[in-house]
Amino acid sequence: MGKHDSRSCVLITGATTGIGYELAKLYAEEGYNLILIARNKAKLEERKYELNLLYNVNIHILALDLALDNSCEEIINYINRKNLTVDVLINNAGVGTFGYIAEIDLEEEMKLIDINIKALTKLTKLILPSMIENGEGAILNVASTAAFCAGPKMAVYYASKAYVLNFTEALYEEVRDRGIKVSCLCPGAVKTEFQDRAGIKKKEIAKKNLMLPKDVARIAYRDFNKGKLIIIPGFKNKLMVFLNKLMPRSLSRKIILFMNKEN
Repeated sequence: MGKHDSRSCVLITGATTGIGYELAKLYAEEGYNLILIARNKAKLEERKYELNLLYNVNIHILALDLALDNSCEEIINYINRKNLTVDVLINNAGVGTFGYIAEIDLEEEMKLIDINIKALTKLTKLILPSMIENGEGAILNVASTAAFCAGPKMAVYYASKAYVLNFTEALYEEVRDRGIKVSCLCPGAVKTEFQDRAGIKKKEIAKKNLMLPKDVARIAYRDFNKGKLIIIPGFKNKLMVFLNKLMPRSLSRKIILFMNKEN
């Protein structure tokens, strides 16, 4: 991929905080140009300034709410206007909700689906054809260890990540012989703003194993470049996913409900 071509870029959604921003730094460090997408324009400008101080790459920013219907088309229009190409697509943007299904605001759940599922799918489908035409490219979709089980009190979030995992696995098989890398990042709980934004309140035991976003990003960057399909950062997270596969789903659900209950 042409990281030294001024037109070639890595596009990252949800790029101002957490894993998204840490990945932006890693790609900039390696000389890749960036297209950073997030809702907060002021934060995007701040991140662009920070990255420009450290790295000699082109950084394009676009403030958009991916929950809105035409947001993905706006991204494509921006890419075309700037005469850019996307060599690497990182669908990192995601939101969560917390609480019992009957009690969570319907609009919040629909917004979650729009961002976690609809925008990810749409942006992938809009950018993939040019990768196929060029015979190269890479797509990293960010899911979660939540993708491997059902999640009482975070039902729609867990289900959305299961969609991302299954979608990514299928895409991997479809394009593996076309020169396109496809990976799904499945981190466990990460020390970011996500927990607070989603209003997540768990038992203290569930809060003790938070990974740092920079550590998750480094593992993701390494394994994505190696072409690994499913990336689970951290030994404890790998063990949790493995054990979850062995136990009955009825038991898994009960454990997750217990962990998601407040003290």
